[in-house]
Order: sequence, then structure tokens, then C-alpha cells
Amino acid sequence: MSTMLWLGANTWLFLKTFLLYSTGQQYHYLYKMLGLGLCISRASASVLNLNCSLVLLPMCRSLLTFVRGTHMVSSRETRRLLDKSKTFHVACGVSICIFSVVHVSAHLANVVNFSVSYSEDFPALNLARYRGEDPKLIILTTIPGVTGVLLVLILFLMFTSSSYCVRLSNYEIFWYTHNLFIVFYIILMVHMVGGALKYQTNLEGHPPGCLGANQSSTEQQDEGEDEERRCGEEAHFQPHYPQTWLWVSGPLCLYCAERFYRYIRSSDPVTIVTVIRHPCDVIELRMLKKHFKARPGQYIVLNCPGVSSFENHPFTLTTCPTENKETFGVHLRVVGDWTERFTQLLLPEPRIDLEILPMVQQRRYPKLYVDGPFGSPSEEVFNYDVSVCVAGGIGVTPFACVLHALLDGWTGFRLQRLYFVWVCRELKSFYWFAELLCALHHKLWQENRPDYFNLKLYVSQTDNLQSMSEEKYRPLTSRLLVGRPRWNLLFDEIGKTNKHKRVGVFCCGPKGISKTLHRLCNSARSSGTTFEFNKESFS
Repeated sequence: MSTMLWLGANTWLFLKTFLLYSTGQQYHYLYKMLGLGLCISRASASVLNLNCSLVLLPMCRSLLTFVRGTHMVSSRETRRLLDKSKTFHVACGVSICIFSVVHVSAHLANVVNFSVSYSEDFPALNLARYRGEDPKLIILTTIPGVTGVLLVLILFLMFTSSSYCVRLSNYEIFWYTHNLFIVFYIILMVHMVGGALKYQTNLEGHPPGCLGANQSSTEQQDEGEDEERRCGEEAHFQPHYPQTWLWVSGPLCLYCAERFYRYIRSSDPVTIVTVIRHPCDVIELRMLKKHFKARPGQYIVLNCPGVSSFENHPFTLTTCPTENKETFGVHLRVVGDWTERFTQLLLPEPRIDLEILPMVQQRRYPKLYVDGPFGSPSEEVFNYDVSVCVAGGIGVTPFACVLHALLDGWTGFRLQRLYFVWVCRELKSFYWFAELLCALHHKLWQENRPDYFNLKLYVSQTDNLQSMSEEKYRPLTSRLLVGRPRWNLLFDEIGKTNKHKRVGVFCCGPKGISKTLHRLCNSARSSGTTFEFNKESFS
């Protein structure tokens, strides 16, 4: 519904502007000179104004988190719509790129027409200084031309660096080029100042198409009719008042205010309490910050000046502060330059040349800033009667916080049954949260609620496979399966057990698993069970 509304707004704005410039009397002479290039350039500009204003709103993370947490958003459908904020941001960005191509192409045709169709009758209407002026010279000597070239270059850098392969291989390039949006909007404000396109202001004194003093009708008409069609005065033209700022200023000010608020909120560094190295290159980080509150499923953004002052990376909370425990934590996998350098600062290699007794050693952690918390789809786990959480590898982190909340005895939520499926390549990965899973299992057994938490663990890599032989991990050993889940059978089993119920499916993992689960959720079930798909996404 929201997608159709957005598409409808873009279509209506394009057609409305196109018809205005093709049939509007004030643009009669300009349209006669430029033709369809005028209509297409202005129609695409209207769509660009709309999307340049909308593209900023999904990035107001604090605002979206606040709206999600208020009673204003009571329906699940509205909260699910907020989960699509990143998708909407991407859609607006793609539409900006597409209509920029249309806009530039139309204006290139306009520049050629300005040169070829130079008007001797209406000099004020011309952008060219003389007939036959080089179009490249017109572009490079006018404000709209120069700013247009700069906007195209910035947009090209932002678009190409936003591709998945660039973000995966070198996130820094994506981060730095995306921050060029500040320069982009400043130039965008200046783009219309030149007043390349002008409209007629005196339609009553000079009806479009009237005969000038030295003109006569080519058709055979009497002099009386010619006199009636004579112009009362010369046509007057003036450029449009710049309107881009009217579209952009509101969302831009809102975004800047939100960023300023986030800067103030994250200005004090956190206290790093504990750093634990887990198997398979995973680091657990426990922190402490005054007045920090978060809900299970939310994420934070870390900034470590010792690694990079300008880079910010999102990580899902694996533990939230409670009444009895003020610390919060994240698990991060050491993949990429930033996490590698950050881990080296957290856990530096011991120096062999210094012989200091362990009890005298003092570990000094780097300065670390935390922004957030921010909302995510995983917050909705507690708002279903039945929820299915599917994790792939380190994608377990959003659901670890949910399990901690159940272990800590959180109350007041709707959830009555939780299915937890965790798929890993290596057996060692399960040790990240093995103690948490066992503790929750024992707690529910003691409360006589064994059916509340349904656990399935899958290890896909069978080479050198060993079992979790420790006695304390026995509850996990009985639920450990070799191979990959058979999703069809799993969904059929859940559907038969929870007939005519609405089941929330939450996924954080590889795209292959996500696509399979999304397809299964959309397929009809004979049991009458409705599956709603919710996917965790990382920027």
C-alpha cells in the first residue's frame, strides 16, 4: 500500500508538471523554443524534489525509534512499515538516480535548442548569448550548468559506492562518499539560482501568439481581425523563484536536528567493563553508560576514534541493561579492516620484553562512543503469540538479547511460545551462547514450561565434527542436528501445532535462508496458520 502511494505521488507529480509546461500559456514561447525537452526536464525535476526530500526521512533513526516505542504506533502493520525504512531509502535513492539521468538528458537537448533556436524576437528568453553558441560553453558558463555537472559527479560517486560489493569489500569508501550528501544538498540549493528557464508574466497585455508591430497573419484575413490580434505590449519574462529549498529544507533541518541530538547523546565515551574472546573470531564486549536504556532487539552504533574518527558501525545488542545489571553488550565478528583494528586495540598482543606479574598488569581500553539504541524488526518478537527466530551464524545476536530477556524474567509481553533455530557452519560457534541457552532451558523446566522454548541447532559442516561433550551442555547435545534444516517440514510442524494462529517469523542470516523463509511465509497453509516474515537487516 505504501509503495503504491509513493509510486502514485511520483506519477501524479510528473504528469501534472509535464502538462503544465506543455499547455500552460505562460510557457508558450519557451515551449515553442525547446519542445518536449522543457516538459520532461521540469517534470523529472519535480520528481527529484520529492525524492530528495523523502530520502532523508528514513535516516532519522532516533525519530523512527521514538515513533516505534510510542502508543501512537499501535498496529503491527504500522510498525512493520517502519521496518522498511532502509528499503524506502534505497528506493528513493534509485529513483533519484533514474530521474537524474532523464533530467540531464532533457536539459542537454534544451541546451542544444537554446543554441539552435535562438530567438531574435524575445532576447530575454534566451540562455545562449548568440545563435549557434557552443552548447558545452553554455553549460560551463552558467550557474545551472556548472552546478548540474557537480551534482552528477557527486551522485555518481554515491551511487556506485553504495553497491553491495563495494560495501562488503570496503565499507570506508561507502561511508565517506555517502557523506557527500551534505555537499550535494548545498549545491542543489544553488542549482536553480541561475534562472535558465523563464515564464511570461504579462499574459493579458501580450496574449501568447499575438502579432507584433511588424508582423501580419499569413492567412488571408481582413485588417480588422489582424488588429484584434495585435499585441498590446512586448512580452515580459522572468525566471522562476527557486522552489527546491521549499521541498528540501524541512526534511534537511529535521535530519540535521536529529544528527545534532545524536551527537550530544553520544558525546560521552562509554566504560568498557569486559572483553571476552570467543571461538571463531568473535569478540564479546560489555559496556557501561549512564542513563542508557534499551529494549531487546535494538542495535547501537559504535565509534572508536583510535580506529577511525568518522566511521560508525552498527551492532545488535546481545544484552540489555536491567534493574539489577546496568551493563550492556554486543558480540562482533572480526571480519574486515575496522573490526580487526578494533580488536587489536581491545586485546593487544602481550609484550614479551616486559615481565610484569599478572596481578599488577592494568588493561587500558581504547576510547569508545556509543550512539543509540535504535529500533529493529526483532523488537516485534514479543508482540506475537508464537514467534520463530531463525539465525545463521553471527546473525544470532538480535535473538540473544531476546533470550536474555526471558532468562531475566521480563513480563508484560504477549509471547506464549518461541521457536529458535540456529544454523552454523562450525560446532564451536554454538559456544558463543551455549551457557545462555542451557540456563534458559533449565529455568523453563523448573517453572514447568518445557514447551515454551523449542530449540533446534544445525551444524552444516561435517568435517572433523565433534560433539559438545561437556556435561553442562547436555540439553544442547540432544537438540543438535547435522546438516541443513528442512524448512518445509519445519513450517508444517509449526503450522499443525499452532493452528489458526498468526506466527511471526524473524530471520537474521544469509540471503539464501531469508529468501526461502520469505517464500514459505507467503505460501498458503492447510492448517490455516498465518506466517508473517520479518527480516533483520544491517546497513
